Amino acid sequence: MSENKNLTNSLSRQAHLSASIREILKKYWGYSEFRPLQEDIILSLLTGHDTLALLPTGGGKSICFQVPALFLEGICIVVSPLIALMKDQVEQARARGIKAAAIYSGMSPREIDLTMNHVLLDKTCKLLYISPERLKTKLLKLNLPLMNVSFIAVDEAHCISQWGYDFRPPYLEIAQAREMLPGIPVMALTATATPEVVNDIQEKLKFRTKNCFQKSFARENLTYYVVEEENKMQRMLRVMRRYQGTGIVYVRNRKRTREVAEFLREHDIVADYYHAGLPVAERDKKQTAWIKGNTRVIVATNAFGMGIDKPDVRFVIHIDIPDSLEAYFQEAGRGGRDGMPSVAIMLYDKHDLRDLRENLENSYPPIATIREVYHHLANYYKIPLHGGANTSYQFDIDLFIKYAKMKPVLLFNALLLLEKGGYIALSEAARTVSMLQVLLPHADFAGLYQKHPEWENLMQMLLRSYGGLFHDYVKINEQEIARRLNTSPVNVVQHLQKMNKMKVLSYLPCNETPTLFFVENRIDERYLSLDPVIYRQRKKSATRRIEAVEHYVTSTQQCRSQILLSYFGEKDSLACEHCDVCVSIHRDFLRKQEFDRISTAIVEAFHAGSATPRDYVEVLSVQFEEEKILKVLRWMSDNGKIC
Repeated sequence: MSENKNLTNSLSRQAHLSASIREILKKYWGYSEFRPLQEDIILSLLTGHDTLALLPTGGGKSICFQVPALFLEGICIVVSPLIALMKDQVEQARARGIKAAAIYSGMSPREIDLTMNHVLLDKTCKLLYISPERLKTKLLKLNLPLMNVSFIAVDEAHCISQWGYDFRPPYLEIAQAREMLPGIPVMALTATATPEVVNDIQEKLKFRTKNCFQKSFARENLTYYVVEEENKMQRMLRVMRRYQGTGIVYVRNRKRTREVAEFLREHDIVADYYHAGLPVAERDKKQTAWIKGNTRVIVATNAFGMGIDKPDVRFVIHIDIPDSLEAYFQEAGRGGRDGMPSVAIMLYDKHDLRDLRENLENSYPPIATIREVYHHLANYYKIPLHGGANTSYQFDIDLFIKYAKMKPVLLFNALLLLEKGGYIALSEAARTVSMLQVLLPHADFAGLYQKHPEWENLMQMLLRSYGGLFHDYVKINEQEIARRLNTSPVNVVQHLQKMNKMKVLSYLPCNETPTLFFVENRIDERYLSLDPVIYRQRKKSATRRIEAVEHYVTSTQQCRSQILLSYFGEKDSLACEHCDVCVSIHRDFLRKQEFDRISTAIVEAFHAGSATPRDYVEVLSVQFEEEKILKVLRWMSDNGKIC
């Protein structure tokens, strides 16, 4: 009787939770139903379980932690590695009426303090986004226990695994943060993880019990093609003329984005280019034009796409081979999010596979080179030993290359490894817009205007034009302010800077210059934690990822979709029947029915005891041609149809 009562209570509570979270979904997002697995993931977290969510690109990961954050009392700490994505999600949350904030490298100390104070005082703030390296700071360690934390959400959770394709050591700090918040559950989310990485994520995050929800990575509406092509540009044009609608072309380097976009425009295709080195305002403009459909094709590096949810992408073309299947699957997966047919096409030539190996070697410069780059950095910015933590500097990589007198490719990859080691952080544009918050109480304005009458018109215009200036940072536009005051933007900036100096307000001007941050105090480069054994293991993992890409590109007998799904642990998937390999195999026969007859005959012969290819040929050669029997045999073996 007691067990039945407990079961009834449990079912009743679950029904109540389901109804409550659906109400939240409807109120803030306007949806009546969750996507597959979203509700299960949310209910798992709400019942106190550590939860790992594996959802493919476009699967709606953010809703999985934002909905329970709204349901539970307190604030959800969201750990994310991407500053741009953090900013985007904070803006989207606020647009829906959800209070959210973010703290990341590149914010000034005053900006960080004010944001932290705001989060501590405003009990209705539901989401605090932080970059993983912030977990190591004294400020967060002191304040984290003071917050009413509901749970921790770890976005891009594969970054915690050193066996993954994007390992970031600062993610390892999350386990220590959990120790400061005993009993608080964690939700980890990722779109790409091999079985090895899935286990590693749960282990590194100290899951109390393994608990993973995984939606199949299969994309039935997405057709994969790999085409060996010497003239990639002309083949790319033919693809765009065949498939209508918008698309993305991925290339490896920034220079090529412009070259390919210009080529497309010369052939009457409305195209533009995008990479992380462009000014932020220009990137936003290009991205918006593409999302709205004013630009048909965007040519981009892998900096483009994270967090962008454009449903009607009809084709994704890679004209350079990615370094991993994880990266390729995410990028290709940006096609067809509306469920309509789309294509993912990789074009390659005989030089690309060689370049792939060369890039691998360049990505792992000798440990001595990494130490040398760290030494040059510290000297370049005159950082003393045991000093420099949390300081930031404008970073002109071209000037630094001249100073260090090193090969650019080795220097750049050494910087990336130092970043992954948690010693430095690189930002392409710390702030995308100017921000302002008024610090002086309103009652003191009369005295301010008596001393500085030249500020009265500016201050009154600010208060009329921008709401909430006394409570939080607000985006401002100096050019628009100048236009309204009939003055110059330079004059506006000068006044704001003077008021900032007098602490009338806090003014954070837009900064388009790449910034370098020293996360830790400088140490003697000889003591950098670069264990040769771990270094070799990571390079070995990277080599395995390259080999997986090579297999995907060069395979002519196994379905493309099956190769991808198998890589991510789905070993028993069926052939898609429409990728280039499947089509090619069927095209070799006069009719698909002949392929089916041969494969059926092979299965019957298999059950009858045939064991080797020669056995099958001897049994079936009366009915079918030997060459066709062997082709079907190879296909069935590669695709797991027979052992």
